[in-house]
Amino acid sequence: MSTPRVLVTGGGRGIGRAIALRFAREKAMVCVAARTSSELDAVVAEVNRAGGQGRAQQVNVADHSSVEGAVWRAVEYLGGAIDVLVNCAGVFDVKPFEQMDLAVWRRNMEVNLYGPFFVTLEALEPLLESERAHIFNVASVAARKGFAGNTAYCASKYGLRGFGDALREELRAKGVRVSTVYPGPTDTRIFDNVPGTWDRAKMNQPEDVAEVVWKAYCAPEGTNVDDLDVPPRA
Repeated sequence: MSTPRVLVTGGGRGIGRAIALRFAREKAMVCVAARTSSELDAVVAEVNRAGGQGRAQQVNVADHSSVEGAVWRAVEYLGGAIDVLVNCAGVFDVKPFEQMDLAVWRRNMEVNLYGPFFVTLEALEPLLESERAHIFNVASVAARKGFAGNTAYCASKYGLRGFGDALREELRAKGVRVSTVYPGPTDTRIFDNVPGTWDRAKMNQPEDVAEVVWKAYCAPEGTNVDDLDVPPRA
């Protein structure tokens, strides 16, 4: 297998960071994209220490013009093609529907659904330049089941699931794999300010998700990698 050329959004922390580091351990070129420059610099340093070649790329996935420029610079760094696109940037809000406001709804849609659309749209041409192109959309169990207090989040993740399902049908003949990843609750900073009682000791770790993504990328042609569940920790 040739050296993977990887673009990971939401790569500054949590699951995105873990995925970036998993590919780095395989000597990949990894463009780590996120909003916070200090987090990006820290992850790129980790990528380089792990054996990969890292680049930081600041981006706001909810802003198409920001995505357009960021993907262009990432592709330039990666040598004109992308082998692996990981749409991992996301937000999570818990709010009863009767307290829902437009700002929360819009934030979930813009980051969790419009973001992957913008990034994939801009990355499609360089993905088609790859002989082993693979798109990973990191969704959630909330893309399969509704949860009280999660109307905005569930709607955005169900939308991401539909986006991936339809995109897979369009790109199959072009040799591009499209996987939707369904992590359960995962112990990341996203839970730091979320109301409720969460037993984080029983959650998955970001590295669990990263391993599922890596194994799917390595899976032989013909293997079904459409929908990827993350096994619960024993």
